Amino acid sequence: MVADAIDVGLIADTHTVLRPQVITAFRGVTRILHAGDVGSPLVLAELQTIAPVTAVRGNVDQGRWADQLSDTEIVEVGGVLIYLLHDLEDLPVDPYAAGFAAVVFGHSHKPETHYRDGVLYVNPGSAGPRRFANPITVARLQIAAGTVRPEIISLETPVSH
Repeated sequence: MVADAIDVGLIADTHTVLRPQVITAFRGVTRILHAGDVGSPLVLAELQTIAPVTAVRGNVDQGRWADQLSDTEIVEVGGVLIYLLHDLEDLPVDPYAAGFAAVVFGHSHKPETHYRDGVLYVNPGSAGPRRFANPITVARLQIAAGTVRPEIISLETPVSH
């Protein structure tokens, strides 16, 4: 752990399921970003007991509770800007030109991290019911001195944070 670092929990595609392993994986985070397909307001309420939550609406999020969620959010944490949306195919901005350090997205249920034009793209994968052969994962983002470092965390093996 880096001194003065800020840890952010990243989660997506819970589809109404919040596994108990998420609580362990997110121990010590100061904020949680949910990249959509929440499935139920109860998931957001439980995440809120860990840290403040910013969430966006995914394609399965329907009903009055989901109407309160935006399609995208811009979040500032530790002096860096993070763009949050559900489906990367719907990205309406050039993250590099807009000054974003990271783009957090979901939808595919496949965990991934990559850099493009100096911008970090993170899909924490799916933390909900297993879909296809994809692993069950979340991610953490460590922010320190204007840099962002991702870590994908499997919820299928013991976690020690």
